[in-house]
Order: sequence, then C-alpha cells, then structure tokens
Amino acid sequence: MNQQKKSLLSVHIAVLGFGLSGLFAKLVGQPAIVIAWGRVVFSSIFLFILLKARRQSITLNCRRDYLLLASAGILLAIHWTTFMQSIQVATVAVGTLTFSTYPLFVTFLEPYFYHEKLQKTDVVCALIMLAGVMLIVPEFHLDNSMTQGVIWGMIGSLSYALLSLMNRRFSGKYPGTLVSLYEQGTAALVLFPALFILLPAFTARDIAGLLILGIAFTAGSHSLFISGLKHVKVQTAGIISSLESVYGILAALVVLKEVPGLRELIGGVIIMGVVFYSTLASAGEQHTSD
Repeated sequence: MNQQKKSLLSVHIAVLGFGLSGLFAKLVGQPAIVIAWGRVVFSSIFLFILLKARRQSITLNCRRDYLLLASAGILLAIHWTTFMQSIQVATVAVGTLTFSTYPLFVTFLEPYFYHEKLQKTDVVCALIMLAGVMLIVPEFHLDNSMTQGVIWGMIGSLSYALLSLMNRRFSGKYPGTLVSLYEQGTAALVLFPALFILLPAFTARDIAGLLILGIAFTAGSHSLFISGLKHVKVQTAGIISSLESVYGILAALVVLKEVPGLRELIGGVIIMGVVFYSTLASAGEQHTSD
C-alpha cells in the first residue's frame, strides 16, 4: 500500500471516530463547553504519556510554531464547543450535517492560503455536497432549536476549516500526535475557566464517557486525521469528512433512536456519492503523478 492510500485510510478511520464522537453530546450530562474541555484534557494527558513512552521529543523547532499551534488550539476549542452545542440544542443529524459544510469553506480558502489554483471540479463537488446538506437542514427560523443548531454547526464548520488549513502546514513538519498534543493542551487551558463559571458536578458515567471520548475518539482520531493530511489535500480530506454525518446519523439511530427522515436519507446518499468520487479521484491523481 503506497503512502497516498495509507493517508486516505487514516483520514477515513479518523472520520469514523469523529462521527461517533457526536453521540457523547447527548450521552454525557454536561454543557457543551464542559464536554469539550473534558475531551481535550483526557486526550492531552493520553498523548503526553504516549509521546513520553515512545521517548519522542515534544520540543518544537521555533517560537513561531509554538504561537501558531496555540492559535490552532484556540480554533479547536471553538470548533468542539460549537459542534457539541449544535448537537445538544438540535440533533446529531443537524450537528454533523452542518459541520459537513466545512469542505465548502476549505475549497475557497485553501487556494488563497497556499497559492494554489482553484479547480472547477473541487467547486462542483463542494456545491453538490452542500446541496445534499441543505436537503437535510430544516426551514430557517431563528427562534427554534433546529435553526440554532444549524448556526452553531456552521460556526464549528468555519473554525474547523481554518484549523485544517493550519494543520496542513504542520502535517509534514511534526508527527500528528505532537501537533494534537499542543492543540488540545491549548484548548484545555482556554476552556478551563468555564469550570469556575458553570461549576459542573461530574458523575461516574460522565467521567467514563469523557475518558472514552478523549482517548479513543479525540486523541486517536485527531492524530490520524492530521497524519493523513501529509499525503491528502485538505479539500479532499474535507469532503471525506462529510461521511462523519452519515456515521453520526447511523449511530444516533442505533443508540439514541433518532430516526432520520426521507430528506436526511437522500441528502446522505448525495454526500456519500461526492465523498467516494473525490476519494477515488484523489487516489487516481496521485497514482498518475507517481
């Protein structure tokens, strides 16, 4: 298996983990910002222990990298808080599907940040994917919970698009686990003051849920995703990330008994079609260049 295919597989596995993580917004009985803090705390601790066990250096090359990774950590804190908030005020389907608009932002931002040509095919894929998402999103009314969920999801989408573009800069420079450690450690510090405001009371079930979320679905998935960006374009990885909504909806159906309607199913089929087309096209382009 060549590096391109390994990277694509890493991204797909990571997205599966991201999709399942949305369930914890409903299963853990805490506010979204507390859940986001819990996941990055346990994830950071796990990553630190893992890097030390491997005797891997956690020092960065220059002061600028520390500042950039700290900025990325702030974006990560915003993303995970708004993502969890979207699911809590609406449903897993709304939260994950509005997050799926993130490739649309990346499609137009990536050429600007990395001085690359905007491809017509990328634009078409992003717009078709957005059409699939819009089939699932309900009518917009600012006073209802579904619309609020969409708004929170879109904020999470934009923040994650910016985060992914920053991660592309570091994916070939540092291991994914090291990048994740700095980003999630920063996010934990940024979100920590919320504990003094909300004064949450944790149950054993909350702590167990946050442990699983932090280690399996955050540390593992986030590191795999960043590592995959070394040989996969952010825009392609973004479209693959649309599968997060499919995984999330299926998991919510099984665990939470949230049954998707016909519009959700049609939108999901459209999203999956674009995902697989983009993935195959990316692999084909890399094979040709090799």
